[in-house]
Amino acid sequence: MAEQLTGLADDRALLGRTSTAERVSDILRSRIAEGFFPPGTRLSEDGIGGALGVSRNTLREAFRLLTHERLLVHELNRGVFVRVLTVEDVEDIYRTRRLVECAVVRGLGDPPYDVTGLADAVTEGRTAARDGDWKGLGTANIHFHRELVALAASERTDELMRSVFAELRLAFHVVDDPRALHEPYLARNHQILETLEAGDRDEAERLLATYLENSLDRVVEVYRRRVQS
Repeated sequence: MAEQLTGLADDRALLGRTSTAERVSDILRSRIAEGFFPPGTRLSEDGIGGALGVSRNTLREAFRLLTHERLLVHELNRGVFVRVLTVEDVEDIYRTRRLVECAVVRGLGDPPYDVTGLADAVTEGRTAARDGDWKGLGTANIHFHRELVALAASERTDELMRSVFAELRLAFHVVDDPRALHEPYLARNHQILETLEAGDRDEAERLLATYLENSLDRVVEVYRRRVQS
């Protein structure tokens, strides 16, 4: 927890003079999405509140917001914990991803498409893979899909998927071999990028749908074995 709190202290400047529960929840959601708080982690009010320089009431409201998003759970007389997902949760996350991400690609309109963010995420993934940083590669994969959703230029869709991708990170934490999970999708990210660069949104949607189906099968297989063992 000490390492995570040090990172949160670095985020304190993001709060500015008008710190709010929403901003605190944004920071904690991002930290969960980046993998800093694994499932089952107890979140210390004193530690996090001190790191961010916010009041107990503000932090509790942020916890409430993230509990509503299914990222945290409050256990009576024990405190607040990062949620441990069920297999059904994982299946629902991927169902939502397919509905939203494929619809975004399908609705792109006429090319050319601005795929700069996707290209940056592919580069980030290649760097992580080269360095053997498989957790970082998982983060880069999430960034790729976040940038894909951003092509819709919809704040509401971005907001919806921020929580979905944060939940997805909770599922990734359970996987015992992150390299085997994430590495194959680096090449597939690049393939989708190239297809969109070529302006073929129909083929990109087909590749994406297969991608998500394969990823779901792999994650659920590992997740069911780990969580229910």
